[in-house]
Amino acid sequence: MKRGSPLLWSYRIGTTLMTPAASGLLLWRRGKGKEDPTRLGERRGHAGRARPEGPLVWLHGASVGETLSILPLVERLTRRGVAVLVTSGTRTSAQMVARRLPPGAIHQFVPLDVPLYVKRFLDHWRPDLAMFAESELWPNFVHALDRRGVPLILVNARLSERSFRRWARVPRAAEAMLSRFAFCLAQSPGDAERLQRLGAPRVSVAGNLKFDSPAPPADPRTVASLQALTAGRPVWMAASTHPGEEEAAIAVHRALARRYPNLLTMIAPRHPQRGADIAAMAQESGLVPARRSEGVQPDRAVDLYVGDTIGELGLFYRIAPVVFVGGSLVPHGGQNPIEPAKLGVAILHGPHVHNFTDVYAAIDRARGALPVNDARALAAALAELLADPGRMRTMGRAATAAVEKLGGALERTVRAIDPFLVGLRIDGRD
Repeated sequence: MKRGSPLLWSYRIGTTLMTPAASGLLLWRRGKGKEDPTRLGERRGHAGRARPEGPLVWLHGASVGETLSILPLVERLTRRGVAVLVTSGTRTSAQMVARRLPPGAIHQFVPLDVPLYVKRFLDHWRPDLAMFAESELWPNFVHALDRRGVPLILVNARLSERSFRRWARVPRAAEAMLSRFAFCLAQSPGDAERLQRLGAPRVSVAGNLKFDSPAPPADPRTVASLQALTAGRPVWMAASTHPGEEEAAIAVHRALARRYPNLLTMIAPRHPQRGADIAAMAQESGLVPARRSEGVQPDRAVDLYVGDTIGELGLFYRIAPVVFVGGSLVPHGGQNPIEPAKLGVAILHGPHVHNFTDVYAAIDRARGALPVNDARALAAALAELLADPGRMRTMGRAATAAVEKLGGALERTVRAIDPFLVGLRIDGRD
């Protein structure tokens, strides 16, 4: 990529030589259900759609969280008449985007970072401006965009201390990568400082776009139906859970059921394909489970309702007044608490929240969330909150106020990229 960066040149050569293996990897992933078999060509750089006429802006988010965070920006761009290509790398994100993408935007799966696939992709789409979300640093894409003279911006940029330490071991490679970005819009001052220390020459703090994302949607009729089915029952939810946390949620239900025999526990796993395993665990523990993916409703006989579907967290957050946000009792780093906060839900979380340190700190300070260290503490906190609906409502309002105060990143991001959009029109590419 850049003189003095042999590691990245080695990466480029290695990924070129590994092209046949990359194709095999995609076939293996398809067999595991991790790739959409009808769109596997997109992962090799073959376009599934025609390129629209005029200027095209490309935005990329790795998975569900990153992709959802850039949707408000996508909507702003399409409102201005700009064609937008959105890419992501997971089936879950593609299914989510299909429901929320505004008119004037196209979704494709991002190709693997293999030079042949990258060339195919860029030859077809010919983006005039590219934006990667959070911490997406793919060497071959960065190199190819730089060679083609396509401005590249890192939006909603995030670089954890752990990632910083990893990149700091290869400082020349990090500087060679980051110097190719027109600029980086960081989520926080800490992220900005780490990016600058690694060699990003142009960095500013814009804030977190996720604070400006709308609350997750839900069909009002479906909400009313589920509310009617659960009326009169104490309800809590474990959202975006990871392995180990479902077992904890089941243990919590069993502990609370002595005090709340009519309790309904809802679990929405981070990866919905694990729904069958979770239901089996619940049944082995003596609970009556039901899975939403099978079309079963949580009637009075159901103890544990598994929300193993895509794009329905907005529905579940409107049913449960208190939610434990997963990825935090296990050392994953925590999942995003902004969506339940926007819907006025009281939040509980474990100690492992380094993926969203500033967000959780703000909601904790506002007393919209409570940290718990293990399943026993989670059960104790839930017992107190379920006995005090007024406190749950107060916590929910505090959580909403905390995230609303942190908004504004969308406006700052739009102002920062506006000169590039004006440049597209000046250059006569519209």
